[in-house]
Amino acid sequence: MSNIYIMEAANLFVGDHDPQNSKFLTLEELKLPDLQETLVDHNPGGGKVSVEFGVGVEKLEPTFKLKGWDMPLLRSFGLGSTIRKNFTAYGVIRNKKNGKALEAKAIMEGRLSRVAPDAFTRGETMGHEYAINEVLHYELFFDGSEELYWDFFTNTLRLGGVDPDPDFNNILRISNGS
Repeated sequence: MSNIYIMEAANLFVGDHDPQNSKFLTLEELKLPDLQETLVDHNPGGGKVSVEFGVGVEKLEPTFKLKGWDMPLLRSFGLGSTIRKNFTAYGVIRNKKNGKALEAKAIMEGRLSRVAPDAFTRGETMGHEYAINEVLHYELFFDGSEELYWDFFTNTLRLGGVDPDPDFNNILRISNGS
């Protein structure tokens, strides 16, 4: 049966869950990374029609926008801080069928690689847009269930808690703990 799930609110923690790292008062926008397959075109020499084949997944690049200035966060930018941080986002998702509030959670490990300040306009609040790059770990949960898990170093990918291609790492002799 059909249903609608609407995100009503979000919070972002940069680093650990220390309340000092919560951005709920300044968070204006949060964009989870696009999930985009890498496709290559193939035009067979003897074929009449070209096709495209999926050969991987594009890099992940989440972004967020905060109102005002956040100097501790700014100091996490780029080469000044080569260590990746955990960014954990929480969302209140409303089940419109029964009115129940559900939790969405995304865990992203990466580096703050872009800080783009808004233009100052008198009478408006200036903010900054941030991008997280060098994402090497990503987890997405909906109502407590793992929907997506990816880790670069272990070459682990799960969708809905299941490895969609379990033979891949076995054939390559990559031990990823599964």
